[in-house]
Parts: sequence; C-alpha cells; structure tokens
Amino acid sequence: MSNLLYTIAVILVIFWAIGFFAFSLGSIIHVLLVIAVIAILFRLIQGRSI
Repeated sequence: MSNLLYTIAVILVIFWAIGFFAFSLGSIIHVLLVIAVIAILFRLIQGRSI
C-alpha cells in the first residue's frame, strides 16, 4: 500500500511538471501537485522512508 502511494505521488509530480512546462491546463495541474505532496507527507508522518 505504501509503495503504491509513493508511485502515485511520483507519477503525479511528473504529470505536473509536464503540464506546467508543456500545456496550460489551468489549476488542475496544481491540484495534482498538492495531492502528490500530501501522499509523500503521509509516508513521512508514518515513519517510512521515501
């Protein structure tokens, strides 16, 4: 489960970077970034390494 969260977070950060530099999708890209950061913080709070 935790490996899945990390994988989703990495994918969302990659999509955010692509969207930020290549496309103008509006605020949905920033929402994806926030979700990715929350997933990483959730792992850190649980005490697992990234």
